[in-house]
Amino acid sequence: MGQKVNPTGFRTGIMIGWQSRWFAPKSNYGEFLVEDYRIRQFLEERLNRTPPFAAVSAIEIERTREEVKVTLNTARPGIVIGPKGAEVDNLKNALEDLTNRRVNINIVEVRSPDLSAKLIGEGIAEQLKRRASFRRAMKERAESTMQAGAKGVKIQISGRLGGAEMSRSETTIRGSIPLHTLEADVDYSYVPCFTTYGVVGIKVWVFRGL
Repeated sequence: MGQKVNPTGFRTGIMIGWQSRWFAPKSNYGEFLVEDYRIRQFLEERLNRTPPFAAVSAIEIERTREEVKVTLNTARPGIVIGPKGAEVDNLKNALEDLTNRRVNINIVEVRSPDLSAKLIGEGIAEQLKRRASFRRAMKERAESTMQAGAKGVKIQISGRLGGAEMSRSETTIRGSIPLHTLEADVDYSYVPCFTTYGVVGIKVWVFRGL
């Protein structure tokens, strides 16, 4: 059997930077690690799981001695910022309550959401929740990704598709996905979709070029 390696972890430090950037002594390392996880879970729940969806594709965390700097990569910065910056202030206060530290939030706009594996997965998940046909959702997303300039895309959906009794996997591939080439810019994401008949897992690989 072929051994599956997470494309993001495989390329970290070569093509992709770390999602968390900080140094901590041994005594604080575990605490910071759990804190990072809680920050990500909180932001994911608040911005990607509750309407209006802010389409956040990546959350980067940096730390100094005094503060935590959170960078949000989003396709809809207006929703994260809110009217007169009210929403981003609420978010900052909520994170400060969660971490008991000073928090600084940066917002970076994602120029081409059709080339982000995370946002493609979230889009398919949203369609599946509305009981759309999974084959049609996969096909439409794959084609729009290729039109946006991707060199290849692979989408895999697993679970009780269409409410079937037995779970199965369906895959759509367009172009090529060179997973063994470390220089290849391959974006990967896994998005769980919670439907009325169980959890459907969505995996997306996007090859953006060498």
